Amino acid sequence: MENNLWNYIQSVKDQSPLVHNITNFVAMNNTANALLAVGASPIMAHAKSEIREIIAISNVVVINIGTLDEYWSEAMLIAAEEAHRLNKTWILDPVGAGATSFRDEVLAKLLQFKPTVIRGNASEIIALAKANKTVTKGVDSTAESNEAINAAKYLVENYQSVVCISGATDIIIDDKETYFVENGHPLMTKITGLGCSASAIVGAFAAISENKTESTVAAMSLLGIAGELAEKISNGPGSLQMNILDKLYNISEQEFFENVKVSKK
Repeated sequence: MENNLWNYIQSVKDQSPLVHNITNFVAMNNTANALLAVGASPIMAHAKSEIREIIAISNVVVINIGTLDEYWSEAMLIAAEEAHRLNKTWILDPVGAGATSFRDEVLAKLLQFKPTVIRGNASEIIALAKANKTVTKGVDSTAESNEAINAAKYLVENYQSVVCISGATDIIIDDKETYFVENGHPLMTKITGLGCSASAIVGAFAAISENKTESTVAAMSLLGIAGELAEKISNGPGSLQMNILDKLYNISEQEFFENVKVSKK
């Protein structure tokens, strides 16, 4: 398994997939830098007039509803519909799902276009599936990852998506298997937009593989290990953010194999 995961990391560097992001203002710069660090090519474009053309040349589309508004929601729906029509891989990051009726309405429409991968925290995944009435606290999770497993399975069954629940343990679920990634460090939660970067990296990895589940596991493992290694030489969240970018860029095969913690159920 670990050998396969490292192969995905190398393939992203070799192929440099073009990742079209409709993402939020808070995370846009960090997301672009994270994609460059792993070897992908980011494009950040939101204008409705050009979305279809950009999707046609992109390898994957990442839709993140973090700083949602009426214009961007229309752009996101155009993008999701076009990606679905072209049978192109697309990722949904349902930031703040359950926080407002506006977000939930937009997400319900986006789900109709069957995202390839859905990545969010436990509260967002639960809200997205309407599995129970867990309250989303801003964009931070108020539920544990394992509480969202049933909600994730519902999304897998109904939308044929791979679902990644982010948390202290990242849980990746498809229609056959469940993977647990136990890499990362608590200080990573003090960097805004790191989850958004995770979704974009998941997109880059999904773009170069037919196996969207394994590629998601590889992406989350890489980011978690980068966070662990970067924390050891960081003084706080500011330097951690910089050091994560560096480690995403220069992580060695030995560092990856010595630190990866993935199990399958």
